[in-house]
Amino acid sequence: MKTSIVIPSYNEIKTLPEILKRIAALAIDKEVLVVDDGSVDGTREWLDKAAAERLFPFDLKVIKHAVNKGKGGALRTGFEAAAGDIVIIQDADLEYDPKYIPEIVKPVAEGVCDVVYGSRLLTGDAKPYNIVYLWGNQFLTFLIDLLFFAKITDSYTCYKAFSAPVVRSLGLVSDGFEIEAEISCKVAFRKYRFSEVPIVYASRSRQEGKKINYKDAVKGMLKILGLRLKSLFGGI
Repeated sequence: MKTSIVIPSYNEIKTLPEILKRIAALAIDKEVLVVDDGSVDGTREWLDKAAAERLFPFDLKVIKHAVNKGKGGALRTGFEAAAGDIVIIQDADLEYDPKYIPEIVKPVAEGVCDVVYGSRLLTGDAKPYNIVYLWGNQFLTFLIDLLFFAKITDSYTCYKAFSAPVVRSLGLVSDGFEIEAEISCKVAFRKYRFSEVPIVYASRSRQEGKKINYKDAVKGMLKILGLRLKSLFGGI
């Protein structure tokens, strides 16, 4: 089964080449879709060169947004273009090591699960840059679990793997980081077969390029509450 690895990227020229190098070492059938979300730091030009010169031993698809649409917008573009049987998200920074991808997609490939998350909170080795980020994630995850009767430990993890039909069925509409909440709410509400795999994560600082902030947490909370309300009057 082929795995589509979708990478939303915005001004990640310092880390994206290393991410793609690590992905190249994975012993899985794969394609990589990098959605450049309006970068202005040379990422777009480097991607054009990498694709033209076939710098990596896999099918590299480069999709460009003329302007920055946000992580959600980039992911939705990548999901639409993915041709694999399985779709997994990989961030363009070095917070998440691609070495975990084969383990995360395995339950989907074996037909055991529809959706698998790589959870940073199933081990004691996660290293959040700021405890506030951890608390924010835990609160949003708690809210999703409470309102959608879920058992998710890490709703805002990057690593989310899906069977291709499932990710296309979600009808995602979010443009920003609140897409993480939207995905988790819809996965829980629709009762897809779900599991989590423990991963180790090392966060970068805002000075190093971390983009999510407290405003995104507020948007996530509003997204969760809005979806819960909508679910009471039909479905999501």
